[in-house]
Amino acid sequence: MANTIKLALTEDEAEIIADALEVDMENYVEAAKEARGNNQRDDVKTFTEAAERIGALLTKVRALVGE
Repeated sequence: MANTIKLALTEDEAEIIADALEVDMENYVEAAKEARGNNQRDDVKTFTEAAERIGALLTKVRALVGE
């Protein structure tokens, strides 16, 4: 299990992080689509898993700022 850290942020900072995570997640989703189109199964799996992990973190951050 990964170590847990505590981080204090303003709401604006958390929103900046949420926006950045959303863009990053979208990039991984697009990369997975491209890999799927090129029949690169390992890349599809890697990019999809990355997008899912980012999505889970994004959900946590959004819950903190009430989105």
